[in-house]
Amino acid sequence: MNAQITWFNRAGRQLGTVGPPGEVAWAAISPDGNKVAYDRREGQTGYFDIWLHDLIADTDSRFTFGPGGSNDPVWSPDGKDVAFTPGGAGILRRATTGSAQDQRLDNTVGPKPGQTPGPSRPSDWTRDYLIETRKTNRIWVLPMNGEKKPFQYHNMEFDESDAVLSPNGRWLAYSSDASKRMEIYVGTFPSRERIWQISVNGGSLPQWSRDGKELYFIAPDQKLMAVEIKSGPSEKVRPNLYSPRASLSTAVTTSAKTDASSFPHCSIHPALFR
Repeated sequence: MNAQITWFNRAGRQLGTVGPPGEVAWAAISPDGNKVAYDRREGQTGYFDIWLHDLIADTDSRFTFGPGGSNDPVWSPDGKDVAFTPGGAGILRRATTGSAQDQRLDNTVGPKPGQTPGPSRPSDWTRDYLIETRKTNRIWVLPMNGEKKPFQYHNMEFDESDAVLSPNGRWLAYSSDASKRMEIYVGTFPSRERIWQISVNGGSLPQWSRDGKELYFIAPDQKLMAVEIKSGPSEKVRPNLYSPRASLSTAVTTSAKTDASSFPHCSIHPALFR
């Protein structure tokens, strides 16, 4: 299944492409907007590996070399590291420059100390937390400071994934099948004391704008939807949400264009969506 990482502006006009076409599953823009990390299937091995595309120089460089493939790149908040899922289990952290050794980020979340829980993937990385989805489709949170003791966001018998934390750190957006189909929800963070359903006709893969004023997600027809988040006196109690609206009228997303049978993925560049 070929895909092409593609730039679109707010009006849905195509602005250009990133890297060569291929079997691309995930793309993430660096915090400074100068690089894109993406995973692409290698033809010789059949596994995915991660590549970095420099948007300034318009060059690609391979970031991982197996064995067993690597997926789901997520940037550190300072843009110096990338977290990803290696071919085995757990989540690794690797510097984008230099020769520092990889660091396993979730080596304490298994049934026993030092034992990994099996396949998991990162979905967001902030200054204070790494958000991950475990193999059982449960959202786990790994504090990056203090004792670094991981905790499950909420213990419910639903498939929940793709969690991303708002820039102010107060709201966690995620996908859940609590209503028998995948919808987008926002819950208080770090404890899920209250939740609000955002999408009304299905949704997946939420992404916050860099200023936290909008929440984007992919609708079942593959349109990119947007929900305005208004800050104000009530923000400490709940986010002020507006009805979802189509942000792109074409059935493509901000950073990836795929065929109609697959889920696309979007990543928001600060210069394109304001």
